[in-house]
Amino acid sequence: MARYRGPVCKTCRREGDKLFLKGNRCLSSKCSLEKKGYAPGQHGKTRRTKLSEYGMQLREKQKVKRYYHLLEAQFRETFQKANRSKGITSEILLKALESRLDNVVFRLGFTTSRLTARQMVRHRHFLVNGKLVDVPSYQLKSGDVIQVKEKSRKLALIHEAMQKVKEGKQLPWLQLDKANMRGTFLEVPARADIPVTFNEHLIVELYSK
Repeated sequence: MARYRGPVCKTCRREGDKLFLKGNRCLSSKCSLEKKGYAPGQHGKTRRTKLSEYGMQLREKQKVKRYYHLLEAQFRETFQKANRSKGITSEILLKALESRLDNVVFRLGFTTSRLTARQMVRHRHFLVNGKLVDVPSYQLKSGDVIQVKEKSRKLALIHEAMQKVKEGKQLPWLQLDKANMRGTFLEVPARADIPVTFNEHLIVELYSK
């Protein structure tokens, strides 16, 4: 399966925002954006170009795409599905991204990054409603239960991630049973409850051209 294989810390510097692509490293003093608060490349320190309208739309799309760790074709397909649905396209897009299995695995605290969540779903470590699901883009529905597979419960990666999960800190649409390594997707989140500061309307404007 195709995936981005370049240095992910450079993508945070390029977007000028933390995208939390490296798990614990993003929260430490080793964070590349904290150490080098400028864009990558030879002229990163001196580049002060004012973005055009198109440039702002493109940067916002790139930021959201990289935050959820998707390639262009995957992101465009998600947008097209949102655009065909009834309602506000920008909100439907974000809700669809948040409802992905790999994102929810990360949000519940089973992994420290979406990249790791994506890999672990692919490697068949999680069950949804008691059935094995190895598709990271799988869209969860209200009431779906996500659980670490019995044989995977001793994995150090999962234990290390869950040690950092604080009780009572779950998002309102998620419920975690830490002792049993199980979480419930209570409902599709409202836009106001999604903890991101993206201007997703710019993405709709970009794809509408």
